[in-house]
Amino acid sequence: MNSETDDRPLLLVLVGPTAVGKTALSLQLAKALNAEIISGDSMQVYRRMDIGTAKLMPEDREGIPHHLIDICEPDHPFSVSEFQSLCTQKIQDIHSRGRLPFIVGGTGLYVESVCYGFQFQNIGVNEAYREQMRAFALTNGPEALHERLAVIDPLTAAKLHYNDEGRVIRALEVFHMTGKPLSEQQDQSRGDDKKSPYRLCIIGLTMDRAELYHRIEQRIDDMMAAGLVEEVSVLLKEGIPREAVSMRGLGYKEIVAYLAGEMDYDAAVEILKRDTRHFAKRQLSWFRHMKALEWVHIEKEEKMSELFQEICAIIAGKFLIDIEYIYS
Repeated sequence: MNSETDDRPLLLVLVGPTAVGKTALSLQLAKALNAEIISGDSMQVYRRMDIGTAKLMPEDREGIPHHLIDICEPDHPFSVSEFQSLCTQKIQDIHSRGRLPFIVGGTGLYVESVCYGFQFQNIGVNEAYREQMRAFALTNGPEALHERLAVIDPLTAAKLHYNDEGRVIRALEVFHMTGKPLSEQQDQSRGDDKKSPYRLCIIGLTMDRAELYHRIEQRIDDMMAAGLVEEVSVLLKEGIPREAVSMRGLGYKEIVAYLAGEMDYDAAVEILKRDTRHFAKRQLSWFRHMKALEWVHIEKEEKMSELFQEICAIIAGKFLIDIEYIYS
């Protein structure tokens, strides 16, 4: 289908592992392309969780509108279906004002659910079963809980770290209530031949693994220096439970364990660095299976202007229009 007959709205997407450099590039692209940014990050929705989520603060957004940031309290169990609904509304709103919607983020399922219109089943909740699984994890450890998931749903287990207890329990709960693995239901929701409701351009950023890991470790050092421990301490004093979805995120569960006296400071930082490296690997694995994604490899000494031009050329080719058209 060519651009003359395809009347689907345009949607620009930028994904990549944590610390690869999405934020700086997204600002430059948004300014050039008359775009508004929609955060595709599952943690940046939470208010007062700024340092551990590497949230770009309003004064640093260079006048570019940013959406789906600071929209709920940390005790709210924000979900992918909720994100999909809100993000779809934002895309429509941005288009109605003659601007380009631009999703930027690293939560693969969240981004892909919007790009391809996943259909989520309303499976519901079994609180008694959840309590049973929490008790099992408390007695036997999170690794044992993760192993239970690996037996019934190895595909989902491979995408989840054993410390991501909330999502591990949810996957077990889905199987308990339906008899079908979560991965199978997600595959059915995608549909092998499902067409996107948008004219998509999905850019994926990647770089040398050693350089990415160096950036991750530097970012975590910067977070600690910026006051991550104090940020987590304040949230706990507010009464946000450590079992909350938000507090199970990277950068929060490790500091919670440190503040609870379960490990010392150096161990917490080292575990955070290790788990963030593992998370980046899982992000890359997820993005590699996304359809129509255009990879851009960032070289260590590459100039930002060269990278910007390369990506603009990809956008022009994907949207089948002169790039100057969306500058205006």
